[in-house]
Amino acid sequence: MREILGLLRPRMRPHRRTLALVVALQLAQIAATLCLPTLNADIINRGVLTGDTGYVLSRGGVMLAVTLLQVLASGGAVYFGARVAMGIGRDLRAAVFSRVQDFSVREMGQFGASSLITRTTNDVQQVQTLTVTGLTMLVAAPLMCAGGIVMALSPDVPLALLMLVFVPLLGGAVGLIVRRMPPLFRSMQERVDRVNRMMREQITGIRVIRAFVRDKHEQERYAEANAELMRVSLHTGRLMALLMPTILLVWELATIAIIWVGGQRIDSGSLQVGSLIAFLGYLMQILMAVMMTAFLMMQLPRAEVSAERIREVLDTEPSVVPPTAPVTELFSRGQLTLKEADFSYPGAEEPVLRGVSLTARPGRTTAVIGSTGSGKTTLLNLIPRLFDATGGQVLIGSTDVRDIEESLLSRTVGLVPQKPYLFSGTVASNLRYGNPDATDADLWHALDVAQARDFVEALDEGLAAPVAQGGTNLSGGQRQRLAIARALVTRPGIYLFDDSFSALDYATDAALRAALAEETAEATVVIVAQRVSTIRGADSIVVLDEGRVVGTGTHESLMRDNQTYREIVLSQLTEEEAA
Repeated sequence: MREILGLLRPRMRPHRRTLALVVALQLAQIAATLCLPTLNADIINRGVLTGDTGYVLSRGGVMLAVTLLQVLASGGAVYFGARVAMGIGRDLRAAVFSRVQDFSVREMGQFGASSLITRTTNDVQQVQTLTVTGLTMLVAAPLMCAGGIVMALSPDVPLALLMLVFVPLLGGAVGLIVRRMPPLFRSMQERVDRVNRMMREQITGIRVIRAFVRDKHEQERYAEANAELMRVSLHTGRLMALLMPTILLVWELATIAIIWVGGQRIDSGSLQVGSLIAFLGYLMQILMAVMMTAFLMMQLPRAEVSAERIREVLDTEPSVVPPTAPVTELFSRGQLTLKEADFSYPGAEEPVLRGVSLTARPGRTTAVIGSTGSGKTTLLNLIPRLFDATGGQVLIGSTDVRDIEESLLSRTVGLVPQKPYLFSGTVASNLRYGNPDATDADLWHALDVAQARDFVEALDEGLAAPVAQGGTNLSGGQRQRLAIARALVTRPGIYLFDDSFSALDYATDAALRAALAEETAEATVVIVAQRVSTIRGADSIVVLDEGRVVGTGTHESLMRDNQTYREIVLSQLTEEEAA
């Protein structure tokens, strides 16, 4: 309960007036509900038994008015309570989404995309549902139970003493069932995560699955995860199914006992028939209050687990934090310097980068090459602050990137990632992602440089042609060229190409690099590539090996003096081609 209250309390403050109205409506509803059995008893004792039809009609009119008040108050409480709960759900989703937007790649890897989606949707839904139930029943249930017991004392105190037996018995039985639910609900949410993750993997990797004819294997994996979720859900469902029969059993026993004792007291003349009926009405109200509480308690454990999972996201501080006193102007947008930069993941035995130093200047192309796992992509990710260096500095001009305003850094550094990602929309909306004010002429110019004009013109709608989520309706080479064009539209001072030409054929690669050389003549260009042919003409080549810089120079000097570079080159080219 502490997790839920901690999550909801600050988000309920903007709804204070509506919450006060909900409480007032519930109080009116409870007052009307508690009056009805007494009015009914009065009609029976003073109207039906005496044959006074006028009294029955007059008191019946009062009873009808009270019932109308009860209906209106109940409907109003549910309506306004639901509005508050929906607003809180909206605020929670926005808070989780906003926090995830601040996460670096490190935090994204910690939670996983599927778990974050589940927490933003399913977990928020659980808390929202509990909020609706709580606002509708939390005030009504205890007051109705207490009011029912107090009102039951007025017809006959000895009869009301039976409540001291059955109400604690009912509460104990409900508590015994409910306390076993939290571990099951936690397990259920974890299995929902797993099912979502597997579904996401299988949809994203459908081509690989079919290429290797692993359909049956993936179906078996999914069936196993689905069956685990079903088993936990069934176990939870069985416990929940025990709740209602338990409540009804205790209520039936209480009814039998009250009718038996009440019949004897009517026979002795110490209790009227109407009073016994009123007492049974109050017993029903007490039962309804306990049932509402039980219904709330059934939702509470799962919502508690969901609230804890949401709090984990909201309480996770991003490792990449905005600067406290951001620099809003750079005197040199192009010069890039890494000074003894280190990076290591939390808990890792070895750092990914160790003491990396390099300088990239405007008007020059700097290439980074190394074997798989040498830290090339991580090095590039330090520059736009997808990661923050754990040691050393990354400077643009003389300013540490950690001190630069985020929007200024994004305008200064243009990154084309190793796996280009396109958003659902159109070609134009993707190209304008970093520069919403770009004209169509700017877009076509960027497409010309990226060697993408031909295939975009061939599309039926040109720049307005639809792009599926992730760009799945385009080929790998087309996605890469559009990602390069997107960076060109922004016109940054520093271009970072992370193996961004790997899906291109050699002719397109050569034409693209020639066009880029002219387009980026005054900018700083850093290229990470696996193909030697892509970077051999660079002004400076940095060789990485196991996170360290083991050589810097031109292609010719490195071929002569650096064994690591020479081995990489000769693994792709012959001696004659390399020369």
